[in-house]
Order: sequence, then C-alpha cells, then structure tokens
Amino acid sequence: MDQITRIGMDTSKRFFQLHGVDGREQVVLRRQLTRAQMASFFEKLPPTLVAMEACGGAHHWARELTRRGHDVRLIAPQLAKPYVARGKNDAADAAALCEAAGRPHMRFVPAKSEDQQAALMLAGQRERLVGLRTQLVNTIRGHAAEFGVIAARGPAGVGRLLDRLAAADLPALARELFAELAEEHASLCGRIAALDRRLRDWHNASEAARRLTAIPGVGPLIASLLVMKTPDPRLFKSGRDFAAWLGLTPRDHSTAGKARPGRITRAGDPMLRSLLVVGATAVVWQTRRGAAKNPSAWLQALIARKPAKLAAVALANKMARIAWKLMASGERYARRGPAIAAA
Repeated sequence: MDQITRIGMDTSKRFFQLHGVDGREQVVLRRQLTRAQMASFFEKLPPTLVAMEACGGAHHWARELTRRGHDVRLIAPQLAKPYVARGKNDAADAAALCEAAGRPHMRFVPAKSEDQQAALMLAGQRERLVGLRTQLVNTIRGHAAEFGVIAARGPAGVGRLLDRLAAADLPALARELFAELAEEHASLCGRIAALDRRLRDWHNASEAARRLTAIPGVGPLIASLLVMKTPDPRLFKSGRDFAAWLGLTPRDHSTAGKARPGRITRAGDPMLRSLLVVGATAVVWQTRRGAAKNPSAWLQALIARKPAKLAAVALANKMARIAWKLMASGERYARRGPAIAAA
C-alpha cells in the first residue's frame, strides 16, 4: 500500500469507515473497522492526518489518536457536508471528510481535553435543568390560568403565583397537584443553585475567566463558558472570525459591488450566543436609563439611531471580539466604567 497522507473517518458507536489518500491525492484506503480494531490499526499506521466530524465521541477519539502520534482535525458537520459527492452513506461521508481536510481554507474545531470536557458537562447540566424549569413554570402557569389565577412574568412572579395557588379555593385534587408542582420547582431551583455555585468555583479557579468578567456585560457564567468552549483562541485569526464562529456577524448578500448585510447568521453555539446577547441587553438597558457610569460614546450613538435589540446584538459582537483579544493575548481589560452584573 502506498504511503497514506490523509484519512477521513466517519465514526459511529460500532463501525468506523476510513477513506485514505496518498501524496498524489489517489485513493489508497477504503476500509471499515469495528471499535475493537481501531487501536491496533492506528498503532501500526505511521503518523497521519486524520479528519473526523465534530460529533459525539469525536473528542475522545481525537485524544486517543493524538496519543498515538497522529494529527487529528475535527471538522464541523456543516463545513463537511458540501463535499459529499452524492447520496448519504458512511463511505461517502468519510470521503467528504478526507476531501474537506485537504482544503487550504478549511476551519477546524479544536479537540478538548478530558478536563475541558468535564467542565462542559457542568455547563450542559445547568442548561438542561434551566430548560426543565422553564417547561415546568409554563406548565404551572397554564394550569393556574384555567382556575383564573395569574401572576407577573419572571422568577419572582412564579413564587407569587405558587403562593396564590396555595391560598386559593381550589378542588382538593388540584391543590395536591399544584403542591407537587411547587415541590418539583423548588427542587429544580435548588439543583440549579448548586450548579451555579460549582460554576462560580470553576470561574474563580480560572485566571482567564476572571479577566473576562472585567468586560461590561460579562458575568461569571458568560466568562466561564467563553473559556470552556474556546480551548485555543489562537486558532481564530481575528476577533471578527471569533464573532462569526459564534454567529454574531450579519449574513452577506452582496453582489455587483453592493453590500447587503442581513440578519446575524446564528451559527455556532446557541447557548453562548444567547448569553452574550443577554449580557449586552443589560448594558443597553442601563445606558438608556442613564444608570451606567462613563457609558460608551459608541453605544450611545448606536442606541440613538437603532432599535435597542439591534444595538444589543451589535454590542454582543463587540463583547465577543474583546473577549477573544483578552483570551488570545493574556491582556487585561482597561475598564472605563464599573462592570455591569450579567448572566
């Protein structure tokens, strides 16, 4: 067999499809391996560039193959899809990954260490519980409305709603079920609070995350997620590339020399992007109320001519660029005013 220079690998729970090419871009490997065969095959193989889709289990295999001397590249699924010739099967996916990895301008996903993966589990657990709490609150509000009991929106409104339900003249069965829902809500809030404390401990132990909280609108949660989800910020050429990775840059519909920017792409991590927008919204809100000390002249001018929501998204883009600069350079943010508490 000719020397393999690049391999595209489509992964699954049991079977792994390989597609390899040599230095002349000729196909020299088409093979399917079981999970048990993976270690022995790559141990015998000379150091090779291996491309995989950034999906479930990819970071584990990236660590395993890197320990065996291979150069592993993870590719986002949406970037590999255009290289699929036709149809959808494992062999075509492996060939597409091999082709995509050879493109000079291809962007890759950095492989995460086990500690980074564990930290992301902490953030993912919190996100899951927050989603469950939102679902539960909507259920409580829906049932309460059928009995004519309503309350204001927000966490404080839920507490008042539960108090009103406990004191309302309701059928015995409804009172019992509302009591069970209230107990479940209290349990979820307690678990989320415990996760928040663990995230804060992680934030306090991370020097990079502590530096990011100096940015107005960036709180411990946002700072921790920025560090967790960006293990190597130097992989991005600029802050604009980092903001584009988060989906905070406008879509480009330009043609014939006319620039037609559209809405933001919303590519990348939705949780991190939404939290940045929430933090930026807090800054915009305080600036509009005149509560911010030493407000940004750029932000004031933007708020004066654009809707508040658009200004918040633009500020979130700027916050992402500043965060990338601080993470990549190790510098500290020169704050002109006090940091605004955010998520």
